[in-house]
Amino acid sequence: MKKIDYWKLTTSLLLCQFAGVIGSFFTISSVSTWYMALNKPAFNPPKDIFSPVWIMLYLLMGISLYLIWNKGIRSKQSKTAVSIFGIQLALNTFWPILFFGLRLPLSAFIEIIILWIAILLTMIHFYKISKTASYLLIPYFLWVSFATVLNFFLFYLN
Repeated sequence: MKKIDYWKLTTSLLLCQFAGVIGSFFTISSVSTWYMALNKPAFNPPKDIFSPVWIMLYLLMGISLYLIWNKGIRSKQSKTAVSIFGIQLALNTFWPILFFGLRLPLSAFIEIIILWIAILLTMIHFYKISKTASYLLIPYFLWVSFATVLNFFLFYLN
């Protein structure tokens, strides 16, 4: 087992948390106004649950990225895995812009399906390099699966 590279770990964690911060700028401005006025399905969680869940998910994503990066990203397999991770992180950042910022639930729904696929691909590619890195993304995958269903119903009901 390689020793901990604190620079890589810190960078990985900050990168993922920064993605969340960007999305939160668009979420905060709409969550107490536009979002509150939407018709919501019965399974819609309380609004106070989203922030702590996402902070934890970004933490797990950062650790997962670190595990791959710390093994080295010189091989084609590792470069591909990290590239797909970057794509899913960009898609993750873009979803709140579409949903909350631009208030486009249908576009956000289409985008979150692409995000879901990108997360699945990331998990598959990470698994080939580090099973632990892949497993750390399972809560994220499950939450985005739930968010996809929620996004659909928010579109459908409104």
